Formats: sequence, structure tokens, C-alpha cells
Amino acid sequence: MTEAENRLARATGIVEEALHEAMTFFAARETIATREKGFQDFVSEADTSIETLIRKRLAAAFPGEAIVGEELGGAGGNAYWIIDPIDGTANFLRGSPLWGISLGHVTDGRPDLGVVALPVFGEVYGAAEGTGLLRNGAPLARGAPLSDVRVVSLGDSAKDDIAEIGALHTGLREAGWVVEALHTTSVSLVFAARGIFDGHLQKLTTMWDIAGGAVLAREAGLDVRIGLRTGPDGETDIPWIAAGTASLLEATAALWPEVTEG
Repeated sequence: MTEAENRLARATGIVEEALHEAMTFFAARETIATREKGFQDFVSEADTSIETLIRKRLAAAFPGEAIVGEELGGAGGNAYWIIDPIDGTANFLRGSPLWGISLGHVTDGRPDLGVVALPVFGEVYGAAEGTGLLRNGAPLARGAPLSDVRVVSLGDSAKDDIAEIGALHTGLREAGWVVEALHTTSVSLVFAARGIFDGHLQKLTTMWDIAGGAVLAREAGLDVRIGLRTGPDGETDIPWIAAGTASLLEATAALWPEVTEG
């Protein structure tokens, strides 16, 4: 077993444990404490509890390595773990199965190990540099059923310029793509890695949303481009991601030239 495979196996075990705790919270979602931290942006007792569990397990498995989480913060540096304990909290709270647990490792700004769990489906996806895509520990080749049916996922953020996102959505539709929006970046990237989607595009995102899924998509054979941009409110260094097939990224470049720089 290579070092990358060993680290991936340990990280996967941590996420598998978190999956079971998350499902306990999901079953009791109508009774757990929840607050709104921004426009249609929620955090629940489940988010903080799952992140705390993952942090403890990471500290034991990888002593001394930096950890950053969506809810509890932390300092990154050149290399760090990054956690989104429940990606798609709004979906989680409404009872949708489309939410995930994302754990990624980033070195010099590049995600190089990722694990994403889809708890309701009982699936854990993992990948590291050179491992290929794994589902529940077994290799998984990316499928492309009905490749003439073109489907793309478009991510959203409360900070989006609505007109800008609307133009991208319209342009993709006019170019012949079906446009989905799941409101969970990690699950969207899993669907892209599996071949359910041709890719996922998101103009404003966060590293905790994309770090895990970006590695899955790249190891599944997709072209993954990540960059930094300035948001509509002037905030700088906001990540963006474009992960997809060659035909999708070619079509996207005509509508979003920035992807050629990623």
C-alpha cells in the first residue's frame, strides 16, 4: 500500500464513522437545534457535532497536521485537512437525501485527497493522487450513459451576482445542456465523478465545499480547474471551480472565459 493509499484509507474510516452519527441526527432532524447564519445558509447541532468528531479522529490519525472546518474554523497553511461536516444543510433539514460529508486534504492550494460520504445512500467515495475513484473501497470507473444527453450541475452561493449566474444558466441551456442545481457542491461533484453529470460549475464557492469532491472528479478522469476571483461585494480570493468533460468546459469557456485560466 502506498502512502497515499494509506492516508486515504485512514481518512475514509473517519468519514465512515461520521456517516453513522450523521444518520442518527438525520432521523431526528425535526428536533435538533438549528440557526440561520446567512441568507438560506443554516447550521445545525449536527454540523458542529460531526465536525467535532472528525477533528478528534484526524488529530489522532494524523498528529500535528493542520485542520480547518466550516463551523469551527482553524488555520490552514501550506498543507491542511478541511471539513464540511454537512454539505447541503438546508437539504438535510428538509429531509432530502442530497447532502454529504466532505473531507479533503490540500497541499499548496491544490486538493490532493478527498472523501465524500452520501449517508442516505450508504456510499463513501474516496480518491487520492493516483488511486483512481473508489466507492465503498472498491474501484469505480466513471460511466457515461446516454452521452448525447448533456447534463451539467450549476452551483450557487448567497454571494452570487444573480444576473451573472442567470446569464451562465441561460447560455448553457441555449448551448443544449440540461442544467441541474442540487444546492450541495460535494454531492454535485460526486455525481460528476460518477458520470451522472457531465460536470459541475460554480463561480463562487469555498475550499471546504470543493476540496473533497475535486479530487474525486479529477481521479475519475474529468478536467478540474480551480481558481480565485473577486466577488460582487469586493471580497477577494474566493475560490471557483469548473470540473467537467472536455466538451462541457469548451462550451463553458465561451460563457465564462475565466475557466481557461484555472
